[in-house]
Amino acid sequence: MNINRLAKPLYLLLGWVCVLLGLAGIIMPILPTTPFLLVAVWAFSRGSPVLAEKIRNHPQAGPYIRDWEDHGVIPLKAKLLATAMMAAMAAALFFWATLPLWFPVVMTSVMVLVGVYIWTRPSRAA
Repeated sequence: MNINRLAKPLYLLLGWVCVLLGLAGIIMPILPTTPFLLVAVWAFSRGSPVLAEKIRNHPQAGPYIRDWEDHGVIPLKAKLLATAMMAAMAAALFFWATLPLWFPVVMTSVMVLVGVYIWTRPSRAA
């Protein structure tokens, strides 16, 4: 069996799973929408370039996707929202979760690193 014959359906599957998770993120604030759509565009670009372009040209999501792909831009509003959500999740882990202390410490450390990455990206195209 040729591995390339399996690759296209797997990319399509990954793309659709990420689109569904992105749609769930619209409804559930704990799930981020844009990162899932970025992965979907990446997967679709390998499995179905037509579907990747549909996302890139979507009236609401398309500009954010294109700004990221073309310029590495994360809008200020998205940075603020992501930071607020990560802070809320970190607080919930420390104050309400009944987990061993190492777990919230590790998860908060990861969120801090993600936050640093987010804030080092440009907020608008140069």
